[in-house]
Amino acid sequence: MAKPLSKVLIANRGEIALRIMRCCRDLGIQTVAVYSTADRDLKHVRLADEAVCIGPPASTDSYLNIPAIIAAAEITRAEAIHPGYGFLAENADFAERVESSGFRFIGPTADVIRLMGDKVSAIREMKEAGVPCVPGSDGPIGDDAAVNRAMAEKIGYPIIIKASGGGGGRGMRVVNSSDELESSIAMTRSEAQSAFGNPVVYMEKFLQAPRHIEFQVIADMHGNAIHLGERDCSLQRRHQKVVEEAPAPGIDEATRNDMGKRCTDACKRIGYRGAGTFEFLYENGQFYFIEMNTRVQVEHPVTEMITGVDIIKQQILVAEEKPLAYKQEDIVISGHAFECRLNAEDPDTFMPSPGVIEQYHAPGGISVRMDTHIYNGYRVPPYYDSMIGKLIVKGMTRETAMSRMRGALSEVFIDGIKTNIPLHIEIFSDENFMEGGTDIHYLERKLGLQ
Repeated sequence: MAKPLSKVLIANRGEIALRIMRCCRDLGIQTVAVYSTADRDLKHVRLADEAVCIGPPASTDSYLNIPAIIAAAEITRAEAIHPGYGFLAENADFAERVESSGFRFIGPTADVIRLMGDKVSAIREMKEAGVPCVPGSDGPIGDDAAVNRAMAEKIGYPIIIKASGGGGGRGMRVVNSSDELESSIAMTRSEAQSAFGNPVVYMEKFLQAPRHIEFQVIADMHGNAIHLGERDCSLQRRHQKVVEEAPAPGIDEATRNDMGKRCTDACKRIGYRGAGTFEFLYENGQFYFIEMNTRVQVEHPVTEMITGVDIIKQQILVAEEKPLAYKQEDIVISGHAFECRLNAEDPDTFMPSPGVIEQYHAPGGISVRMDTHIYNGYRVPPYYDSMIGKLIVKGMTRETAMSRMRGALSEVFIDGIKTNIPLHIEIFSDENFMEGGTDIHYLERKLGLQ
């Protein structure tokens, strides 16, 4: 077994970097912050044991600059690198470079990241593991137009053409009839090559009004894997999640246990290690696998709130080659939790709103958690994702949690920039959302974007 870590480099920024730093501090691990010139005033940069500037504001020259991050780890004598989410978190080449440079990568192996990062190979592997998948081409689409038309007819329109290397809502095109099929395949291939450097596309049945439900898993290096239940992430705009909750409304314990076991069995099959998430579309009582995120999720706090498991801590302990401290029977889901993603953006136009935060007041109360890196006088830069924090609440029932979130949203005060707090207040007063079980298109319909 590897010795415990004494110093970790955090290859990220913002609230997740601060979250990782705090967890390392709890474990007695020193931290190294890396930052761009635009981020020298980030809270975790100020609080870390060491900090290294790795480049100018552009992500390509800083947070995506693999040689600079490796060099920072070398000069500070860090032992491991935690990628957080976004940036290089699911970059197999980065994970490989970290390990080959003599550091521990706090996440799965490069081979597993590659396997699950390619949608075609991921779906094939999940089918072998008994995880339900969306009816589709079961592999890349070829160039034979007649074969493709017959395949689409068998699946049944509407279908969706997806890029094998896609993600984040990019590289997808819905096809409603055979007249559109050939041109849609060609356009998606072209977009996939341009955006991801991979022209491979595949075909799936397009589900009309599904929910987005995902299962949180943690696996160690000793063949153990557990799940922490599911989250509902259906409230989305432009394929970006806005509100998440756990557990998902309408999912009973028997279904949770069945799907959770399928996910943990799949982890054991592929040799997964660390925290990960299996994402599904859920329609008419059926789950359909869409992808696996081989990293910690933005929305991991709602799962922490209802299980009491510190997911970041478990990532680090797994990287230390320790066996999981939990067995599946130890995991008890208690209560209900919501997370609102707070963005520096105009609540009406959704345009980013960078600038100086002149005043900030955090909400408080029982079971209210605010994960953020902002403070009075902090300047939100225009170069990165607009998320400036996550407001998480828990209640013993869904209704109590909703009421608590409404109260917390009314307490948050952020002056100097625009935020999407008014949108969240509107969402938590929406009758359909309060009832539970809205589909992934609901928020866009509500906002008049469909």
